[in-house]
Amino acid sequence: MPVSAQARLARRLPAAATVFAALGDPTRLALVTRLCDGSRLSITQLADGVPLTRQAISKHLRVLEDANVVSSQRSGRESLYVLNPKPVNDIRNYIELVSDQWDRALLRLKSFVEE
Repeated sequence: MPVSAQARLARRLPAAATVFAALGDPTRLALVTRLCDGSRLSITQLADGVPLTRQAISKHLRVLEDANVVSSQRSGRESLYVLNPKPVNDIRNYIELVSDQWDRALLRLKSFVEE
């Protein structure tokens, strides 16, 4: 039996909410933007040119790690952070699913009004 769009949305809500919350902060969104080219950057590199301390950047990175948006890898004495694109792609798919539902609802409304 095929799974309805509603059921697919319901299954994705907890993970989507975590990622949306993590990306909802301008500083965290800026960090993700800096990592989206595939580079691996240290906290020092991510803090460069930003009016925040390395400790503040570290706290934001922990939120992103908890949402699985970034991961860290040890390299000598420092951690290098890299973007995990899967949660971002999952959010894109989630938004497309919601958008498709709205498109269908608007088409039904249009059809109803035109009758």
